[in-house]
Amino acid sequence: MFLACVAIVATAGVRITAVVDELADRTRVGEALAGAVLLGATTSLSGSVLSVTAALKGNADLALSNALGGIAVQTAFLAVADLFYRRANLEHAAASAANLMQGALLVTLMAVILVGAFAPPVTLFGIHPATPVLLATYAYGLRLIQSTRDQPMWQPARTRETREDVPEEDNLRRSLRTLLIAFLGLGALLGATGWALENAATAIAEQTGLAQTTMGLLLTATVTSLPELVTSVAAVRRGALTLAVGGIIGGNAFDTLFTAASDIAYRDGSIYAEMGDDLLVWVSLSILMTGALLMGLIRREEQGPGGIGFESVAVLLLYGLGIVLVVHGG
Repeated sequence: MFLACVAIVATAGVRITAVVDELADRTRVGEALAGAVLLGATTSLSGSVLSVTAALKGNADLALSNALGGIAVQTAFLAVADLFYRRANLEHAAASAANLMQGALLVTLMAVILVGAFAPPVTLFGIHPATPVLLATYAYGLRLIQSTRDQPMWQPARTRETREDVPEEDNLRRSLRTLLIAFLGLGALLGATGWALENAATAIAEQTGLAQTTMGLLLTATVTSLPELVTSVAAVRRGALTLAVGGIIGGNAFDTLFTAASDIAYRDGSIYAEMGDDLLVWVSLSILMTGALLMGLIRREEQGPGGIGFESVAVLLLYGLGIVLVVHGG
């Protein structure tokens, strides 16, 4: 079942990239916002369903580790996607004010989660105050991203390798209705896969003796994040570079809402109070990885070591450090 889910997630991820790229051009919302909301949310559906299902069953460790582990692995996937764009570093070619705003929003959301973990475990109707703060901050952040795209106060310098986010005529052939039907169908498929993955992951953890946190951080988070890897590589190959970066950062921002949704589903108090040291370290590393990515987007190094930017190297090293800490701690 687990392997079948992996295959479904990967296949649906490739198809939904093309649909979202066309929707971005058809609706004129831009690749950065389409990546954040449409691509980021739908490719995260399998992970969100898994986390909420686990929280409903009282399995806080799996719910949190899947939600927060996905942020780190998806950031590492962006470095992998960078390998598939050989003309220049991905962060150089896909520079945009909207993607920088998305990165700032992501750091803010993860900081809210950390504050919630260290705050008193008070709840109202079983919901911690950090949850409505997360939801409100995300909604406000989307408004800022759109306004940054529509009325930017500054622009990144254009170079011969800069790829601007402009609609392509080939993406205007299918009707909006056809695109929406395809988008909703693929999103539903990814959501159903997340439910199946939760059952498979729980069974694997029980039969192998793996800790739920380790299982969530290293296995389910990676599998449910496969759409982000597939869609990012597919977007890079299509030349939709802003969509590739926006999909990863926007997907990460959406993944922080898994924690809010899991807190609502978890009925044994504040789910933030259940965060162990492994998860706290992982969130901190995710903030460091996002900081490195933001510096890369601002610095815009055209060529770097191994054909990728210094920020991609830093992201991969930090992710490797996280794996070592989790395995050693487990």
